[in-house]
Amino acid sequence: MKTIISRRTLVRIISFAVAIIAVLAAADIMYMLRLSKAESSIEYGYQEAVEELAQSADKISATLTKGLYASSPQMMQKLSSELLSEATSAKNALTKLPVATSNLEKTEKFLSQIGNYAYSLSAAAADGSTPSYEDYQTMSTLCDNASTFSDELWSLKSKLLSNDKTITELFSELEDGGESFLYDGLSTVEEGFENTPKLIYDGPFSDHILEKTSVMLENAEEVTEDEAREIAASYCVLDSYQLKSCEYSEEGTMPSYRFTSNGVSCSVTKNGGYVCYMLKRQNVRSSNLSAEEAVESAKEYLSSMGIESMTETYYETYNGVCTVNFAYSQDGVTCYTDLIKVAVALDDGNVIGYDARGFLMNHVERTLSEPSLSETECQSNLSPMLSVISSQLAVIPSDSVEEKLCYEYKCQSTDGRTVLVYVNTETGEEEDILILLETEESVLTV
Repeated sequence: MKTIISRRTLVRIISFAVAIIAVLAAADIMYMLRLSKAESSIEYGYQEAVEELAQSADKISATLTKGLYASSPQMMQKLSSELLSEATSAKNALTKLPVATSNLEKTEKFLSQIGNYAYSLSAAAADGSTPSYEDYQTMSTLCDNASTFSDELWSLKSKLLSNDKTITELFSELEDGGESFLYDGLSTVEEGFENTPKLIYDGPFSDHILEKTSVMLENAEEVTEDEAREIAASYCVLDSYQLKSCEYSEEGTMPSYRFTSNGVSCSVTKNGGYVCYMLKRQNVRSSNLSAEEAVESAKEYLSSMGIESMTETYYETYNGVCTVNFAYSQDGVTCYTDLIKVAVALDDGNVIGYDARGFLMNHVERTLSEPSLSETECQSNLSPMLSVISSQLAVIPSDSVEEKLCYEYKCQSTDGRTVLVYVNTETGEEEDILILLETEESVLTV
């Protein structure tokens, strides 16, 4: 028996189907618009970062030039403070670009050193010392480097704006081993720092500290490139055949093999076969996970790689990515010098970044001496504006290659701030003070 559908019913069915198609089409259009908006936002962020970097380079060049003509401790202090601020802004802009900072090692080193070097000169001037002729020669060379740095960045920005490809596409090609004006431009920027003089001073980025070698690596056996590829594959969650070797390996104080694969970059030390860093290019379009969930994902990742005795310390969320800092713990003592960073995408929980260079450079099994002063004795030296919440032993870096064992006091200030004070267990002197900034998305120190 045939079922007869009336004309009115047929019209309703067709109208309903058309309505569904229209709704789905509208939803698809809305999704594409959101996607386009997100991509435009990312692209704008990269363009802004390049301009911020170029503007900071301009200011650094101008401030260094003024430093050549300064003689008073007050002016040297003022200019060194400006340099520290400008160098920090430049480093922040550099971290926003989708390129491994290991590819801009000399640039990053220059930005780390200049402010601290100028500050060391101003501190010496405040103590009555006069900058030597060699100091001014060094400042002159730094000034030339900064000027070249600025010129190259503005030239690069001009080419980026006039190119048909987006910055995202260009950096993707660069990470995959392609060569273009971007590769040439960044290479030229790096080459501009070839003649930077060695900067030896009392500070954390002095060359005598940056050029120290890793005891952990120099005592380790060398691995082959194929062995390193297998190790890299496990950290990248890929098959080893998917990773191709880069034409150049990384040398310096931590010689390494470098591998890439469709937006993935990984470096493995030649001695010991330890992963220095791993980066995955991923556009994070939403934040489905909380910072606490990201921390758990980072901990699980380290555990799956067989990395133990690491304690999460601080974390920061930026552009949908949560970067978690871990410090090594030895016999209950937190060693802030032995750091590993893990970056987690907040849309799917994937680990897209791993950086163990701080750990590989500094890690040793330490012989920790018993504190000469008790926790109570050191606590008595704290400011009356602070109330102690908790305390623990910690190893912290200093301005020299020497590490210092301290009591870490987590305190509450009278105005409601959380403050960390580090007091030397041998001398009872304050070694460092940090302010803890805690939000739903981040836990940072300043």
